[in-house]
Amino acid sequence: MVADSSRSDSPLVRDTRDRRPPGREAAHSPAEARVGAPITAPDRPGARTIAELVQAQWGDHRIALKYQDSALTHHQVAGAAAARAALLGDVLPRGAEPHIGVLLDNVPEFPLWLGAAALAGAAVAGINPTRRGPELVRDIAHTDCALLITERAHLPLLAGLDLPLPPERILLTDDAPGARAYRELLAPHEDARPEDVLGSALRATGHGRAGGPDPATRMLLYFTSGSTGAPKAALCTQGRLAAAGHSLVSSFGVRREDVHYLCMPMFHGNAVIAGWSPALAGGAAVALRRRFSASAFLPDVRRYGATYFTYVGRAVQYLLATPPAPDDRDHPLRTGFGTEAGAVDIARFADRFGVRLTEGYGSSEGGASLQRTPDTPAGAVGRPAPGDDLAVVDPDTGDELPRAHLDPAGRLLNGAQAIGELVNRGRSAFEGYWRNPEATAARTRGRPGDGVGAGWYWTGDLFFRDAEGFFHFAGRADDRLRVDSENLAAAAIENILARYAPATGAAVYAVPDPVAGDQVMAALALPDGMAFDPDDFATFLAAQPDLGTKMAPRFVRAVAALPVTATNKIHRVALRRAGFSCPDPVWWRPIEPPTRRRTRTTDGHVERPGSGRPGSVPLRYRRFTDEDRAALLSQYRDHGREHLLER
Repeated sequence: MVADSSRSDSPLVRDTRDRRPPGREAAHSPAEARVGAPITAPDRPGARTIAELVQAQWGDHRIALKYQDSALTHHQVAGAAAARAALLGDVLPRGAEPHIGVLLDNVPEFPLWLGAAALAGAAVAGINPTRRGPELVRDIAHTDCALLITERAHLPLLAGLDLPLPPERILLTDDAPGARAYRELLAPHEDARPEDVLGSALRATGHGRAGGPDPATRMLLYFTSGSTGAPKAALCTQGRLAAAGHSLVSSFGVRREDVHYLCMPMFHGNAVIAGWSPALAGGAAVALRRRFSASAFLPDVRRYGATYFTYVGRAVQYLLATPPAPDDRDHPLRTGFGTEAGAVDIARFADRFGVRLTEGYGSSEGGASLQRTPDTPAGAVGRPAPGDDLAVVDPDTGDELPRAHLDPAGRLLNGAQAIGELVNRGRSAFEGYWRNPEATAARTRGRPGDGVGAGWYWTGDLFFRDAEGFFHFAGRADDRLRVDSENLAAAAIENILARYAPATGAAVYAVPDPVAGDQVMAALALPDGMAFDPDDFATFLAAQPDLGTKMAPRFVRAVAALPVTATNKIHRVALRRAGFSCPDPVWWRPIEPPTRRRTRTTDGHVERPGSGRPGSVPLRYRRFTDEDRAALLSQYRDHGREHLLER
């Protein structure tokens, strides 16, 4: 059985008692007046769990959730979450882990199921729809999902897969002809109250405890990548997520009349931890965009009265690439919070839209974070929060490295001595990985022999620290890549490229993107006398069912043999340092301007990001010429990222 809902009976309905036009709850002040708005005390400061925050919505008839032309009040959100929590008590099997997979775009059902999970004591595993085939199955199986919540748009991803749960535990939240109605499953629970369903998932699965969820109850299982090739599911408890929400309420002065615009995908931590949780903690509303759209951003902001949004660097670049308009500053948006925008684009965004972007560095696992302060220099990430003990150390010895020396232009002069791994030597919020004790232990490893560094949180990221104490990002310490805000593991892509018959070996590594994050580069070892065939390689990639939409190499370097270290390991450092400026021939898929960039679909064609409509241009590689290199380097210079190519 695959259950679905009817749109006519959707819980997302207008509330005539307190419904106002979308966006009218907050005043539309000029952009210049939004920076430095007064801080208002949080609405729900005493809650220690997400369940308590959801309960606090009951009886609050202000608007809480906006989507397209409809809205829900806080009271309706709490009631809908309670109904779904009660349903969890009915459908979760005894002995299963109280985990639910959510394979949805940013639609109202996503935050409703987050609230339901919190009340019921269940954990939500955000399932990434860019994953394919066996990798998608692996994500669902690894997180022990006893229930999968999805929608018709994602059913093609599941077709023909050997899923680790029966059809009756796959619930469709929208229309599906011939399927049992989702609304029929919810109908018996429509009068449920939050207080009546606390711990329902824990009791149903046999994990119950008196009093329901507490701060140590698992809330999120969200994927991050590592050097093993398989994404790891980081744990986040209700206590940590609630604390993050309260912290951001304080940092950004979240007010009850604020509206948080969630346009980043909710299967990532960015939207949930930095967008949804502070809205919940501060009594603010959220407005949802199914998928990010640069052209719809400002119309949505005005329509919903949005005052805050979260972002990643690529999204900021897409917004800056839209045609300028005279009314670019005519909106209620006050601030944005995210990562990877870069100093150049932060300044451009403020100049054009009158909105301050606040950058932060934080590991997905909660182990270390840096905060950008007003005096943070260009190119730096920021400083640790007061009381945190972060340092840049030698990854082999644990010794803290000397401060960096920078020339007047900001170029690093002593990189060999100053660049090391960022560690948190104090208390961290890291809660481990689900069913991966080896990866958990690696994050808190000590030096072999004497155990120096045991208990520290090792980020896996390379940094240096300047004389004033500001931290600067310098790369990745392992084979992780971050492409268009997706965390990828080089080993996973290498496993796919290993199937390419003409190559005798493959190595995958990151090269910096001109704007934000990384691009995928692959070195293919070809037998003597064999030339690289770009069309054959593109055809091969298009036929791989488990090649995610971000995994196709941007650059391909053809080599006679892969470089190795003295211990016969692939010399990834040498490959990364050479990048596309290497003596061997390189092919590439040109990096298009953000307004023209597209994403490959499963049939080898491409689509504009967020469009959902396949285009007509297949993957194509061509030789990377000196002219290409010069033009690409100018993009790095324009965005202040040329220095990353030198590290």
